[in-house]
Amino acid sequence: MCGIVGILGGGDVAGRLLDGLKRLEYRGYDSAGIATLHDGIIDRRRAPGKLANLAARLDADPLPGHVGIAHTRWATHGGPTEDNAHPHIVGDVSVVHNGIIENFRSLRDELIAQGREFRSQTDTEVVAHLVARELERGAAPRQAVSAVLPRLHGAFALAVLFRDEPDLLIGARLGAPLTVGYGEGENYLGSDAHALAPLTQRIAYLDEGDWAAVTRDTVEIYDRGNNRVERPIVISGALSQVVDKGNHPHFMLKEIYEQPIVVAQTLRSYLQRMEDKVTLPIPDFDLSAVRRVTIVACGTSFYAGMVAKYWFEQFARVPVDLDVASEFRYREPVMEGGGLALFISQSGETADTLAALRHARAEGQKIAVVVNVPTSTMAREADLLLPTHAGPEIGVASTKAFTCQLAVLAALAANLARAKGTLKPGEERAIVRHLGEAPAALNAALAYDEAIAAMAGVVAGARDVLYLGRGTDYPLALEGALKLKEISYIHAEGYAAGEMKHGPIALIDDQVPVIVIAPSGPLFDKTVSNMQEVQARGGKVILISDYDGIQAAGEDCIATITMPKVHPLIAPLVYAVPVQLLAYHVAVAKGTDVDQPRNLAKSVTVE
Repeated sequence: MCGIVGILGGGDVAGRLLDGLKRLEYRGYDSAGIATLHDGIIDRRRAPGKLANLAARLDADPLPGHVGIAHTRWATHGGPTEDNAHPHIVGDVSVVHNGIIENFRSLRDELIAQGREFRSQTDTEVVAHLVARELERGAAPRQAVSAVLPRLHGAFALAVLFRDEPDLLIGARLGAPLTVGYGEGENYLGSDAHALAPLTQRIAYLDEGDWAAVTRDTVEIYDRGNNRVERPIVISGALSQVVDKGNHPHFMLKEIYEQPIVVAQTLRSYLQRMEDKVTLPIPDFDLSAVRRVTIVACGTSFYAGMVAKYWFEQFARVPVDLDVASEFRYREPVMEGGGLALFISQSGETADTLAALRHARAEGQKIAVVVNVPTSTMAREADLLLPTHAGPEIGVASTKAFTCQLAVLAALAANLARAKGTLKPGEERAIVRHLGEAPAALNAALAYDEAIAAMAGVVAGARDVLYLGRGTDYPLALEGALKLKEISYIHAEGYAAGEMKHGPIALIDDQVPVIVIAPSGPLFDKTVSNMQEVQARGGKVILISDYDGIQAAGEDCIATITMPKVHPLIAPLVYAVPVQLLAYHVAVAKGTDVDQPRNLAKSVTVE
């Protein structure tokens, strides 16, 4: 997910723009750039790769100017080269852009036919040419942008700088977030409140289709019909300091270790410990009429939704549909009246999930969202906002956001069960007690970090790895495989343990480690039976279980990871820790970029 920062300041802004980009590094990017206006000239510095490369350019060749725009780019159209890096400059205009202009080819062909020359492969340069063309035809900057925006199809957040207007930035959004920051004699544009936190806490979120003309002293916001509108100014609460790693070598490891405290913070909003009751942030939201739940998410959040499907159907006896967000609309789902559509997203801005939310809204569903950013677009469009309290997650591979999502979903399942009359008072007390045990159990799981690091070499040399689990351990197997793929670049797949004999067992040999997630309990014996089928064919098994499980089945495994014995309800939270740590230590052993793995972005705001 690309990042945008714009500053109309009273002094040189390049340094502050660079600081803003550093605050957006967590989103993932592969090039960066800054453009400023100085003495009637738009100048820029760009660099592929990390921000350190851009910083070196600025050190060698400083960039003066009291107004500027900056960008971190995640490549879509065109590779991560300097020519494709933003900002783009065409004539008297410079543009940065998040998102995708879906009709850029036809627009580009139109512009080329008129004799205009392109210097990049990006869709963004089309926007710069279109605005420049309007200016050349005599339009003022506001008129030029308002004329171009309706021609752009797709998703975008834009910031536009004009050579002849040293006191103006124009921002616009459709399908990608953009905020306006209010200062004293200064104003700002940013992808999110976090980017602007050192500059201001007073922000306004642009609504879908809005565009804003920003000067140092004024902000004028217009809707997609070019009608002047007001958007509320809120206090963001975003931390002004750049989040650091503390004493950890990577953000990912820091965030793994934060899980006991952030899960405790999250559960505090959903459990009434003194009364042994679960609760909702919106206590008068009526769950009793819910006849079906539709869960929609992407990636790790989808696997959290898979666990929730087990819980909702087991506790509340409510049928659940589960969809990958990118497929949801295209299968034309049948959505019954009285349904609750539940969307799970760390950022609250994921393009596929947001589009699915709006489709479900149009189908008459009540909308609930589990999200880590309570000011995000999804949060603002929800009927029932279910915030996690994970805090900023910088590592691209989600860890603490996942376990906080699970905590919220468990509490929601209990609330739904109580509303549907399927949860007895004693059962509710037990759920509250078990969820309350989760932070301590997570902390106990972290105690095995060194043991996991010591056996990571068993996996680091593999080309392929399989993960197996049953019940709620099946989504954990999928999540473990995803984590390993994301940060170590080892091909890995997760399977329901009982499905091995239906094809995947053909992959088993002594070169393919098989990681089995099997806490002792009702499904343990069946999972171990599947594990023994692997071992009988020469497979190398790593068993993740509790002490009882390791004692019963760990003898022929090449390695074991012992977890604390926990109630099945919180097992998915606790067993997330070893699969996260294993992926982390394998990646460290291989020397990959743990926090910013290749080709990945923290939040995907394009479809």
